[in-house]
Amino acid sequence: MGLMLFMATTLFTMQQYFLTTLDWVLPGMDPELVKKIGAATALEVRATGIPYTFAPCIAVCRDPRWGRCYESYSEDPQIVQAMTEIIPGLQGDIPAASPTGVPFVAGKKNVAACAKHYVGDGGTTNGINENNTVIDRQGLFSIHMPGYYKSINKGVSTIMVSYSSWNGIKMHANRELITGFLKNTLRFRGFVISDWEGIDRITSPPHANYSYSIQASIQAGIDMIMVPYNYTEFIDRLTFLVKNNIIPMSRINDAVTRILRVKFVLGLFEDPLADDSLVDQLGSQEHRELAREAARRSLVLLKNGQSPNHPLLPLPKKTPKILVAGSHADNLGYQCGGWTIKWQGSSGNDLTIGTTILTAIKNTVDSSTNVVYKENPDTEFVKCNDFSYAVVVVGEHPYAETDGDSMNLTIPDPGPSTIANVCRAVKCVVIVISGRPVVIQPHMEYIDALVAAWLPGTEGQGVADVLFGDYGFTGKLPRTWFKTVDQLPMNAGDPHYDPLFPFGFGLTTEPTKSYEDNGPEVI
Repeated sequence: MGLMLFMATTLFTMQQYFLTTLDWVLPGMDPELVKKIGAATALEVRATGIPYTFAPCIAVCRDPRWGRCYESYSEDPQIVQAMTEIIPGLQGDIPAASPTGVPFVAGKKNVAACAKHYVGDGGTTNGINENNTVIDRQGLFSIHMPGYYKSINKGVSTIMVSYSSWNGIKMHANRELITGFLKNTLRFRGFVISDWEGIDRITSPPHANYSYSIQASIQAGIDMIMVPYNYTEFIDRLTFLVKNNIIPMSRINDAVTRILRVKFVLGLFEDPLADDSLVDQLGSQEHRELAREAARRSLVLLKNGQSPNHPLLPLPKKTPKILVAGSHADNLGYQCGGWTIKWQGSSGNDLTIGTTILTAIKNTVDSSTNVVYKENPDTEFVKCNDFSYAVVVVGEHPYAETDGDSMNLTIPDPGPSTIANVCRAVKCVVIVISGRPVVIQPHMEYIDALVAAWLPGTEGQGVADVLFGDYGFTGKLPRTWFKTVDQLPMNAGDPHYDPLFPFGFGLTTEPTKSYEDNGPEVI
């Protein structure tokens, strides 16, 4: 097989400041911005010596209860298709004359991309991770497959198979869709890779019949198996299956050909080592500015004042005293969410380098404005301090994969009480930090302004940029915001569609540079 191919889940390695953009929430639904983020990410991944990233996730999340919904661009397959523009960002622009399905990587400053998770991962019953997607063939091909058409046309190098099942058949064993459709019909010529211990989960319990799992997955058409631990067992059993003609050598030759094709495209045989000249790209200011732009363009303004004639946003920078409250106001780990340095993410400000929303607010307001921070104030404290207004930042705690599955989608305590204590006592804007829509309807009556900030990553200054009017709100919802979880699943076009905020919703504001003098009156 030649040189070893190392790959990285970019969310682990580089994405602490591209959190809302590479796989999670689309910045302003702008494919060109996503392409720029892909190019910046490629530079940083290459700087570590890794030429291959497990991105993008082109799942179409149809139920926000799914713990991986923030890895999906949208509930709308057309938006997911558009966001595959990240692939030429990562890999480089494919030449016009390139044959369809052949992997392409432009050069040493690009990486091999991986479209995932094939296919239907965002449509499982009740949003349960790795579960069963019950849908007819027309539905699968019209909702969950279109992103793969675009990805293949753009020269994506690899495709990762989903843990989930389609109508009871495990995708890791689905020869019809992997070999029959992906390889033969779509003529994909890159390699197909399993997910982490994905073949083990063909059986229940996992690894119960490992020889069968190896046979079923490789015969289905998977070319590279992700085996993090028991690789000697895998090698021994695969060798036995091939020597005894249970798995034909032609299948092995096909897999080797595809893997070598990607390695040649990557230039690994000519340049197998890391390029030290790229080390300055890691955490560069230019990339942080790009992430800051992505954060501010991802913000969605859901409510602005109790009436259209009295908007609260943008906030005045010059005012006597303001309150900043909430568990997520000064917590970089919460801003970044899961898949950041650690698999499940973490809490606190020692995870990586960045700017919390609290710090960003302090950086933005006038020097004469007194910023008071109290994480969870009671109502009496708020009433006694004569604040001009308050900014409450609450939301979900970090999670990844199955740990993020939620049947209630409520904001963790003390978030709801913080909203109530503050917003019932003073004019307030609530900023929700989350990977998906959460239950907010019970609090809408006393929230004056509401912002969906998703997972803005390390560049919290991007939130303050828009909050105080240096830039306007432009973002639109990439997925439906429900009223109650009892409505789920609910997507645009469904007969029972009755959202709190519909797909595509988002209020706008105009930027202004002089809020100290002419900001909206706080009444």
